[in-house]
Amino acid sequence: MEKNNKIAVIGAGIVGLCNALQLQQQGYQVTLFDKHGIGEQCSKGNAGHFATEQVFPLADKSLLPKLPKMLLDRLSPLRIDWRYFTKAMPWLIRFCYNMLNSKYQRHTQALKTLNKDAINAYARLLGNSFEEHVTLRGSLLTFEHGNMEEIRKLQNKFLNEGVKVDILNQEEIQTLEPQLSIRIKYALLFTEVGHTADPLQLSLCVYNKFVASGGQFVQQQVTDITSSNQSWKLSTQQTQHDQFDKVILCTGAWSKRLCKQLGYKVPIEAERGYHNMLTAHALSRPVASADRQFIMTPMSTGLRLAGTVEFAGLETPPMYERAACLLEHAKSMLKDFEDVQQGEHWMGPRPSLPDSLPVICEAPDHPNVIFSFGHQHLGLTQAAISSELVANLVAKQPSAFDISPYSIARFQ
Repeated sequence: MEKNNKIAVIGAGIVGLCNALQLQQQGYQVTLFDKHGIGEQCSKGNAGHFATEQVFPLADKSLLPKLPKMLLDRLSPLRIDWRYFTKAMPWLIRFCYNMLNSKYQRHTQALKTLNKDAINAYARLLGNSFEEHVTLRGSLLTFEHGNMEEIRKLQNKFLNEGVKVDILNQEEIQTLEPQLSIRIKYALLFTEVGHTADPLQLSLCVYNKFVASGGQFVQQQVTDITSSNQSWKLSTQQTQHDQFDKVILCTGAWSKRLCKQLGYKVPIEAERGYHNMLTAHALSRPVASADRQFIMTPMSTGLRLAGTVEFAGLETPPMYERAACLLEHAKSMLKDFEDVQQGEHWMGPRPSLPDSLPVICEAPDHPNVIFSFGHQHLGLTQAAISSELVANLVAKQPSAFDISPYSIARFQ
């Protein structure tokens, strides 16, 4: 720690915030950089679901026969902007390649390993603030059809990976969540997952702890990272910041530019998601729909409808119809929702890699640069556990499990 005690963390989303707090708590002098402010991208608008049950990669070959219908359906969870299609094609080809059975199984194990202790890692990081920001009531995955064989098969798939899950019938669903429609026949109850009632407030809690322990925040965009006399210099549009012993790169969907500057290729895509924030209250835990592919999460200010996948790049203006259509799904799933009005619409770019795994590693050719980005749909879920892995890399200590599956070397 005496040799490497001044650290720059670039990116103040939930992943960067957890890294900054973790390192500051361990005695390092940490400076956090972000031009947008604290938790202002996906960390502000995500579904608030600590989705530790999501151990299966998105690159699943069962998706292929569904794609044509999904791309033509207005209410579909998937959209590819035709103007962006050629740019997205290399990523999509890699995505399909990762559907191979051997890769799918390997990536499942890597996701399961990260998720297994993810919520406990938040408890360790937040301390006595944990219960204020994390609610552990489980979550539901609903089915509007009655194909018990298919539901049982899915349950067993989760159970085989160590995910605790029960099947609920219609009566049990109504007891648990009375405002769900009776058109929902069955549900899977994931008993060991949680949610936060305000993702932005969680980010601000982490930030406040970081500042209270001596951390510094610079609201500027880092434009260059250069090595100088065995230390690192960060340039922003306003000034230069010198003498960092280590740099942690946590810039989410914007990571490609700085990685390229350092000489690393990373096939990261801005997989855009939307939310519709309603003032109505309805549920006590996250409820996802297997049929409609979206999620409803109770928030302190109402009900957040979230989901959809859109490939349109980082610069294309939002298509807020994607958020508006989520209300149509909610009205079909909830009682007494016919007169509920549209809420506040939001869009944010998830940092997605084609194998559904994040990059968490030391840069192969830059021993004092550490990567922690690309957590796709699981940035909120995996932020705290990722910060423990990064802290081990900084201290050159072994991790609790093998982190080689998350190395950027897989793309070089």
